[in-house]
Amino acid sequence: MKFDFKEEDLIIKPYKTQGPVYIRQQKGLFQKIRRYTGLIFVLLFVLLPWITYQGKQAILLDIGKQQFHFFSITLFPQDFTLLAWLLMIAAFLLFFITTWLGRIWCGYLCPQTVWSFTYIWIEEKIEGTRNQRIRLDKSPLSAGKVGKKLLKHGIWLMLAFLTATTFITYFVPAISLYNGLLELEWSGLVTFWVSFFTLCTYGNAGWVREKMCIYFCPYSRFQSAMFDQDTLLVAYDKKRGENRGARRRKEDPRQLGLGDCVDCNLCVEVCPAGIDIRNGLQYECINCGACIDACDQTMDKFGYAKGLISYTSENALAGKKAPLLRPKILGYGGLSIFFVVLMGITMYARVPVEVSVLRDRNVLYRTNYLDEVENSYQLKLINKSQHAQRYQLAVLGVDEVKSSVTKPITVAAGEMLSVPVTLTVAREHIKHKVTNLQFVIQAENNAEIHLLKETRFYSD
Repeated sequence: MKFDFKEEDLIIKPYKTQGPVYIRQQKGLFQKIRRYTGLIFVLLFVLLPWITYQGKQAILLDIGKQQFHFFSITLFPQDFTLLAWLLMIAAFLLFFITTWLGRIWCGYLCPQTVWSFTYIWIEEKIEGTRNQRIRLDKSPLSAGKVGKKLLKHGIWLMLAFLTATTFITYFVPAISLYNGLLELEWSGLVTFWVSFFTLCTYGNAGWVREKMCIYFCPYSRFQSAMFDQDTLLVAYDKKRGENRGARRRKEDPRQLGLGDCVDCNLCVEVCPAGIDIRNGLQYECINCGACIDACDQTMDKFGYAKGLISYTSENALAGKKAPLLRPKILGYGGLSIFFVVLMGITMYARVPVEVSVLRDRNVLYRTNYLDEVENSYQLKLINKSQHAQRYQLAVLGVDEVKSSVTKPITVAAGEMLSVPVTLTVAREHIKHKVTNLQFVIQAENNAEIHLLKETRFYSD
C-alpha cells in the first residue's frame, strides 16, 4: 500500500507558521467605541501619577519603603489581606464579565490591544494601507523602504520609552524620575526597568501582537470554562450567510442559490488576530467587533440587513431566548459583591497604626535596689497614616505600674519606630508569677486611633 504524503507532513508543529497579519483599517460603531475607551484608558494611565494629594503623589507604589499610597490611604505589608481581597474582586469581576459579555475586556481595554492598535495606526500613517504595506514588504530594498522602516521603528521605540517611563512613575515619584532623566542621573535600577519595559512594549505591540493573545495569554485558554451558550460573543450567522459567494449588487442571491455573505473577505482582513470568524467560535477572537463593522458596511452596500456578523450567543443564533439571570452570572456576581463587602469591612476596621511588642530575650525579669520587679520590652510602632502622630502609652492589667515612657511618642508618617519600655511594679502589687497585661496606644489628636496589645509580666 502506498501513502501519498511528504516527509515534512509527519512533523508536528506546535505553533502556527503564518506570516505577519496585515490589518486593514476599519471604521464603524464598535471601532469608534474601542478607540474612545482606549483613549480614556491611556489618558488615565498617563495622568494618574501626576495627581497630587496633600502635596504628595496621590498614587505611588513605593516598593523600596514597602508603602503603597492611594490618596489618603497608605498600605503596608501588614495590610496584605486588603490586597488579597482586591485580587479576588478583580478575578471574580473578570469571570462575571466574561460569562456575560465574553472577551470584551480583550477587545476594548486590554493594554496589549490598545497599544497594538496604536502601533498599527502609526504603521499605516507611515507605510500606507494594508495593500501598500504588503507591497512594501515584498519590494526589494531601497532608500525609500529603509527610510519608512526606520521612521516607523523610531516612533515605536519612542512611544515604548514614554510608556515605560509612565509605568515607572507609579513606583518612583514622577517629578524625581523625569528630573533624573533630564539631568542624566538615573540609578542603575531605574535604567534597567525603564529599558526592560521599553523593549517589552516595543516587542509586544510592534512585533508579537496577536501571538501574545494566542500563545502567551492564559486568559484565552481558560475562558472556555466560563463561557456558556448564552455568553455574548462575536459570531457569524451561518444559516443566513451560507452559501457564500460573489455576486453583483443588483442580483438576487436567492436565485443564485447564495446566502447574504458575499465572500468579500473583509472580516478576515480587519481582524487583529487574522482569523476567519465564519469558521465558528475560536479562542483567538478578542471580541473587538472589527469584523462586525466591516460586514455591516458591506451589507449596507448590497442593501442587505445588518447583523450577519454580530454580538450574539449560541442560543440566540438557534432562536432560543436567553434568560436574564443565569446561575454562573449570579454566582460570579454574588462572589464579587461578597468580596467587595469584605474589603469594605476590612478598610473600615483598619487602624492606621501597627504595634508589636517584643520582650527582652536576655532577662525574663530583674529586681532593682528598691526590691521592685522590672520587665523590659521593645515596642515597634508603625505610623500607617500620612501625617506625623503623637501617641500616649498606657498599661492595663497591673496595679500601680510605672513605665519608663512618660511622654508622648512622636512617629513620623510611614515611619517604624522602636521604643524601649521598662515596666516596674512593687512586689505587694504582684499577685501572680505571670500576669497578663495590655499596652494601650492612643493617638493624641484622634480618639478613634487606638490599639491594644497583650503581653505578660513575669516575677519570682
